Amino acid sequence: MSRVRGQDTKPEMALRKSLHARGLRYRTHARELPGKPDLVFPRFRAIVLVHGCFWHRHLSCRLATTPASNVEFWQKKFQRTVQRDKSVQIKLLESGWRVATVWECALGQCDLPLVSSQLEQWIRSEERQKEIPDPGVP
Repeated sequence: MSRVRGQDTKPEMALRKSLHARGLRYRTHARELPGKPDLVFPRFRAIVLVHGCFWHRHLSCRLATTPASNVEFWQKKFQRTVQRDKSVQIKLLESGWRVATVWECALGQCDLPLVSSQLEQWIRSEERQKEIPDPGVP
């Protein structure tokens, strides 16, 4: 597990590159904010969290599998992660930030332009929250 990246993951880097190409400027991993969010858009008071489906337990996603060995350990670990995600999101919303969650499965090669477009629209809007799941999942 020491090789598992907590930041600058492939999905995050792809999204950052795409949003930057659209002219959106951001800060990464702001330590002064709860949970050190992946992307912070201070000008728009917006935050984008890029969640890996496995670690953050994206419901009904093919990537959110549970390892067969040491199941109890993994269930507790996943449960703590999901609780922490909810807590961080509540803290950010209460402090006046707008929060969007993008799931790893939504950032496939074909879907990246669509997701970037949706995010750009959301960032420039006044909407408080947004979740972007895999466009191929009903």
